[in-house]
Amino acid sequence: MAVVGFVGLGVMGRPMAANLVRAGHEVRAFSRGAAGRASAAELGVPVVASVAEAVKGADVVLTMLPDTPDVRAVALGPGGVLEHLAPSGAYIDLSTIEPGAAREIAARFAEAGHDVLDAPVSGGEAGAREGTLSIMVGGPADVAERWRDLLGAMGTTVVRVGEAGGGQVVKAANQLVVATHLQALAEAVVFLEAHDADVATGLSVIARGLGGSTVIDRKADGVLAGDFTPGFRLELHHKDLGIVEDAARARGAVLPVTALVGRLVQSLVQRGDGGRDHSALVALARELNGTTDGTEAR
Repeated sequence: MAVVGFVGLGVMGRPMAANLVRAGHEVRAFSRGAAGRASAAELGVPVVASVAEAVKGADVVLTMLPDTPDVRAVALGPGGVLEHLAPSGAYIDLSTIEPGAAREIAARFAEAGHDVLDAPVSGGEAGAREGTLSIMVGGPADVAERWRDLLGAMGTTVVRVGEAGGGQVVKAANQLVVATHLQALAEAVVFLEAHDADVATGLSVIARGLGGSTVIDRKADGVLAGDFTPGFRLELHHKDLGIVEDAARARGAVLPVTALVGRLVQSLVQRGDGGRDHSALVALARELNGTTDGTEAR
């Protein structure tokens, strides 16, 4: 069992930290937001008053933060993880950030003698609660193996996919797949509705065939109910698709379908829907087809 510092108690971080507690680890968790700290405490997660308090004496520190600047600040900034981490302590970032930034952060920690991994996750809020996340690990093979059991308390799929930054590359690919699946689901719903088909029955059949996906399994019920309570916010998926776009441009990769879906996600964010679940792409699809004004369940 490890002493774990955990920074970032948002929708995903809270249940992930709670699963570490259930697995028997000694967790010291912190989040900038008072609401996040209070919600984590309700789940039985021990909460401390600062990043420094979470980090000091920890065997390993995990961060689960919204974006690249947040991770840079917490990992490398004044009062951050690197400043307070014990000489033998390890650092694992679970956030979704730019691959180049992950490599830079890994280099800084490695230079200081620390084990470091980038280990972004996929599975949404439900996967975080259930401990069934898919975790894509970048970093040295021996370090990934050393912390496999700890990561296994949060996910059922823990796979090393390459060296530093490799986890973020695979996570970016994951996000482009999820976005295109969500848009395909949205268009399938609109198509079925246009033909007066039973949408729920149609999707249940599709889900069991070659067109099936975890997106349909996880998101169809909410879409059919018009419930876009966020399990993963559109604004975060917009951020992730920006990472994909920048990383693709850096290597000269052409991703036309991803680019189109990215613009659709951006349009929802720009009009104020960034706080809705990313399955709200169906609302835009309906609006484009004139079957709704796209404002349901706002």
